[in-house]
Amino acid sequence: MIQLTNISKSFSSQELFSNLNFKLNAGNRIGLVGRNGSGKSTLFKLILGEESPDSGDVVIPKGYKIGTLKQHLTFSQSTLREEAALALEEEMKYDVYRVEKILFGLGFVQEDLEKDPLSFSGGYQIRINLAKLLVTEPNLLLLDEPTNYLDIVSLRWLKSFLRNFEGEVILITHNRDFMDSVTTHTMGLVRKKIEIIAGDTHKFYEQLNANDELHTKQKISQDKKVKELEEFIARNKARASTAALAQSKVKQLEKMDILEDLGFDNSLKFDFNFKDTPAKILLDVKDLSFGYTPENILFEKISFTLEKGECLGIIGKNGKGKSTLLNTIAGELKQLSGKVDFHTSTSFAHFGQTNIAHLSDKNTVMDEIYVGNSTLSEAQVRSICGGMMFSGDAAKKKISLLSGGEKSRVMLGQILARNVNLLFLDEPTNHLDMDSIEALTIAIQSFKGSVIIVTHSEELLRRVCDRLIIFAKDGAEYFDGGYDDFLEKIGWEEEEQVEKVKAAPKGNQKENKKLKAEMVRERNKVTSALKKKVENLESKIMKTEELLEVHHKDLIEVSNSGESAKLMELSKLVSDEEASVEEMFEELEVVQTKLDEINEEYEQKMAELD
Repeated sequence: MIQLTNISKSFSSQELFSNLNFKLNAGNRIGLVGRNGSGKSTLFKLILGEESPDSGDVVIPKGYKIGTLKQHLTFSQSTLREEAALALEEEMKYDVYRVEKILFGLGFVQEDLEKDPLSFSGGYQIRINLAKLLVTEPNLLLLDEPTNYLDIVSLRWLKSFLRNFEGEVILITHNRDFMDSVTTHTMGLVRKKIEIIAGDTHKFYEQLNANDELHTKQKISQDKKVKELEEFIARNKARASTAALAQSKVKQLEKMDILEDLGFDNSLKFDFNFKDTPAKILLDVKDLSFGYTPENILFEKISFTLEKGECLGIIGKNGKGKSTLLNTIAGELKQLSGKVDFHTSTSFAHFGQTNIAHLSDKNTVMDEIYVGNSTLSEAQVRSICGGMMFSGDAAKKKISLLSGGEKSRVMLGQILARNVNLLFLDEPTNHLDMDSIEALTIAIQSFKGSVIIVTHSEELLRRVCDRLIIFAKDGAEYFDGGYDDFLEKIGWEEEEQVEKVKAAPKGNQKENKKLKAEMVRERNKVTSALKKKVENLESKIMKTEELLEVHHKDLIEVSNSGESAKLMELSKLVSDEEASVEEMFEELEVVQTKLDEINEEYEQKMAELD
């Protein structure tokens, strides 16, 4: 498999990697995490040979095929079908159904196949490149933010595709729920090195925090020891009677492997200012309809009330009218009919992708925060700027010099400056990293006012939304329940419409029922041993992880006591247990994959009898 050994890489004065080591094993689907600027995309370029390391080796097996999602767009064919079919290898060039199946999964429909690729929006053009990549069936998929241009239905399809992908995957995405649902391992770029564990991002960050805590404890203990040695040397080096002893302490100090202070990355900080209100209902929407022309209606007769403390999610495929509905409620677009009534005490703030255009290029970041609330002191404004990662001189940067992501942070800062009881948030997680999305989610949950949010993040929907407005094929409708309730009771109709392989002709129903029963018995017999092995491995992993948790706590206590012999003994025990868990996870993955394959094989056979 791919192996990176002692990789170092710098750009100008910034060192990204220092003696970085990494090995990709067969079947690994890895989620790559790290702060913006930590070097995730550079790591991809090193694997692809688009960048060279300053030192170290990148080893890729001969014949190993790597596919990556291209962000630049060049199309040579006149129809979508022909353009996507270019990706088919010679022996598959007539299997156009392979391309069509992937295109349909990514949100294209039958009539799109004959359209010019250049006629699609930028987001859909990226999807064409994604389809061309997926159809090549590479050994390794390198996916850098593939979720950015996908709506919620396409995200669910891609999630399923990657789970069943037989090769290896390294995935960069800010969508934590998506990453955790498809990956077997999480790998982080932490302080110029790679840390990797078997498991999801939650387990990764728990382990990282535990490691940091242990390091900090050991550092405190070591600093104390160093200080004692330095003081002893200073007191005794000048005396003839103790000079030799002082010199031995100098050698002891020189031999010590000094632990460095941990550097911690900045995170965005969110704390929405709630404006108190006596109102129970902040917003009342009745029979709201909108269309750019009377013949082109995007939604009609939408009605709902929003109580204080409630969160309403607006969901659906791209281009259906989600942002338009939010902009109409916010008064930025004029409805065709219906009413939007705010309580007299309602004060709202609106974050939207189009609102970034309201920022003045001539203003500084601080100026724009003052636009949000001119009564704030300079210290308060600088505090908000710092929370949005514009500390010091960065707070005085002109808007014209900022990237799209930085402008989004300025808009969020402007909203944080305001005293509000109603938030309109249109895709607020765009341009945010995983930690910042978590901070925003917690801030929304803690906000005492009401929220209307447009998002494709299933995790965010689950955690914050009480009710929904769903844009489906025939317009939009209100749903009184959360996202999981929607999936259970209604679900996405598009998922049922993705073209499937034609089923075999139906035979005799009674005979088919008998054949199914035989297949079930046969499957149970074949999978029995594998199921027991899965259960045994899961049980062993749980017990070992429980022991690990106890031994981690013991390790911290021993590091404080300074018992070096016991510390070494416990450190080895913890290391052995971690290695054991890793091995068991790898074995579990192999066994579970085999079990899934057998089950899927029998499911397909039984489906053909329906």
